[in-house]
Amino acid sequence: MGGQINIHCGNISVTATLNDSATARKLWEVLPIETKATTWGGEIYFSVPINMNEENSKSTVSAGDIAYWPPGRAFCIFFGITPASIGNEIRPASPVNIIGRIEGDLKILKNVITGMRVRIRRCD
Repeated sequence: MGGQINIHCGNISVTATLNDSATARKLWEVLPIETKATTWGGEIYFSVPINMNEENSKSTVSAGDIAYWPPGRAFCIFFGITPASIGNEIRPASPVNIIGRIEGDLKILKNVITGMRVRIRRCD
């Protein structure tokens, strides 16, 4: 698929490219989404209106990965270590389905705080 999305958190904006997984395609179908962000260490997450099972799920991820967390029906953005990390690894609370990657500088994501409005839309 490879569709591109914009993720806006307050005045912060990043672009991501989705992969060709069933989870990414399902997310694409429900865009645009507007909700509120929650942060958990180097992760930003929020509920999305899809319900998918694990799909090639991963217990550790890379900075810049975007993923879907099946137990919480949540979209996750990973940019650093989380409270579940061991050492320098980036570890979600439980396995996630990788659905794409953010392009560009991830440092700006450190400015996102819980409660900020989040909008995800398809790139034109």
